[in-house]
Amino acid sequence: MLVGAACFGLWTAGIEARLVYLQVVKHAEFTARADRQQIEPITLPAKRGEILDRNGRVLAYSVDADSIVADPSDIENPDTASAFVCGALDDCDARARHAMAQALRRKGRFVYLARKVSPGEARRVRTLELKGVGFLKENRRYYPKKDLAAHVLGYVGVDNTGLAGLESTYDTQIRGRDGKVLVQTDARRHALFSRLERPATAGAGLELTLDLFLQHIAERELRAGIEANRAAAGTAVVMDPNSGEILALANWPTFNPNAFLSFDDMARRNRAVHDLYEPGSTFKVVTASAAIEEQVIAPEDPVDCSPGHITFGSRVIYDMHTYGVLPFTDVIVKSSNVGAIKVGLRLGPERLGRYVSRFGFGQTLSPDFRGENAGIVWNPARLDNSALASVSMGYQIGVTPLQMAGAVSSVANGGTLYEPRVVRAFTRDGRRTEITPKVLRRTVSAQTAATLTGIMEGVVERGTAKSAQIEGYTIAGKTGTASKVIDNRYSKSEYYASFVGFVPSRRPALTIIVVIDSPHRIGYTGGVVAAPVFQRIAEASLRHLGVAPSIGAQPPVMVARHGSDDDPPAPRPVRGPALLASATELAQPGLMPDLRGLGAREALRTLTQIGMSARMAGDGFVVAQSPEPGTALVRGAACLLSLGRRPPVLRAGGPPQ
Repeated sequence: MLVGAACFGLWTAGIEARLVYLQVVKHAEFTARADRQQIEPITLPAKRGEILDRNGRVLAYSVDADSIVADPSDIENPDTASAFVCGALDDCDARARHAMAQALRRKGRFVYLARKVSPGEARRVRTLELKGVGFLKENRRYYPKKDLAAHVLGYVGVDNTGLAGLESTYDTQIRGRDGKVLVQTDARRHALFSRLERPATAGAGLELTLDLFLQHIAERELRAGIEANRAAAGTAVVMDPNSGEILALANWPTFNPNAFLSFDDMARRNRAVHDLYEPGSTFKVVTASAAIEEQVIAPEDPVDCSPGHITFGSRVIYDMHTYGVLPFTDVIVKSSNVGAIKVGLRLGPERLGRYVSRFGFGQTLSPDFRGENAGIVWNPARLDNSALASVSMGYQIGVTPLQMAGAVSSVANGGTLYEPRVVRAFTRDGRRTEITPKVLRRTVSAQTAATLTGIMEGVVERGTAKSAQIEGYTIAGKTGTASKVIDNRYSKSEYYASFVGFVPSRRPALTIIVVIDSPHRIGYTGGVVAAPVFQRIAEASLRHLGVAPSIGAQPPVMVARHGSDDDPPAPRPVRGPALLASATELAQPGLMPDLRGLGAREALRTLTQIGMSARMAGDGFVVAQSPEPGTALVRGAACLLSLGRRPPVLRAGGPPQ
């Protein structure tokens, strides 16, 4: 009995000791091991926010896509399994099949075989019913307009991370936060129950300053100009000079962000903000602004440009023609290098360098473009007369098209340099946070800007940019032609041809710059190559925006509608395509304009200008609207328009009849 009791006691003590060891000493280790074996964490991918243009048109959104995954421990023959999966995919070669087989040979419980496949590919793999092969839902970025505004939008990698453009710059805001679900499984990996650990949070949406139609116009005309001139590449930027908002930004060559890996780095490069070029004579706008502002010269003062060249040691700089004595206005109008150099020498390096910095050169301007090039600007203290001469006419200085557009916009708006922006607002959880225009600094006085505007009008009217003229509009602009540096020497066959200007010149709505790289057909100067592209972009854009002509504008037609005897007649403008003043001009600021009596197209254009969308019922003229005329204006809201075949009879102070 004693021996039996002792043995039983020792056996009991051993069991208790083992239990204490397992449940106390090793508790944390075995709990973690059990969690790894029984609980499978699944990531719930966050949905990236949408990207919209200024009128609410979708430019980028996320859709659900299947990724093909596998558990290597359940795969008996990796080569056979990879061959079956690869055969069901559209673009799977021997190299991809080998990579799949290698992945299936690894130790572990999870590997990706293919990320974010098409619905057809997923369906074919699903019918194979391969053991150990499954699917995981992920978000795939989709760009419905394909290559439209591709360089602005950028693209997203397979891990839902922005790699370029706005997708990269605002990745942390757009991406959102992934969620997490814990799934408990049995020994056969069958799910028993799941628990939501953390819900996925959607990212913020971006509302851009881009206008989809203006972007299409800029890309279409830029491509046509490049093809017509057999050029290597080109850039066009359309900007609102009164706010710094970028309405269109086009580059060629371009790419499709839905399949960005199919294009090389040069096609994906945003030339408007990353590539530098010597601006040539367009930079004479800066030289002229500094000279007029510092009272070094007046527009009517004579400048001796003879004998058509100027010498600095062994270096000779020529004019296109021998001009003789010209008033300073004509130095810019005829784009005389000699005249600009002589004015630049009067300014001196310190004063000219100060204005180069004021206009934004040598510095990054926009927070919306990651990797924006600041440009190349010489230290004024290191400029000798020869280098100063080069800078005065736009050589030995590197700028981006965006910088040049911003500088000329400051002349257009009266001397204020705005921060160029392409993001207009953020939207999250139904809240819209608008970004207000930011003033960087004053470049020149309003009087200097007005004087320079008159000079730049002469460039288009009778100077080097006659091909930029648009019937009914005054245009201020400047051409530029600069030799490219190839093998550390200025080429005699490769040029940058550019034109930058604003229209209408006295009440500017648009600043447009066009830069063409290496034209080889019609010519090589800015007036021959770039100015016609500017003209086509500007003409179509003005028509789309409904900007009234500034030359020979017809006065509005006034008619009177007579009511009852005790209701005196009230004149009312007949508004329509023939009327130059738009409904937004007739309305008070911040209030809903009266759209009644307008055609559907004119009403839609008016709503677009004030940042609203439209929902229409019927056809013909607007007979009723909601919100009512005179109510507080809510940007981004929708306006319900009722259309009818007969325009309403409008009484002064009364509703439509």
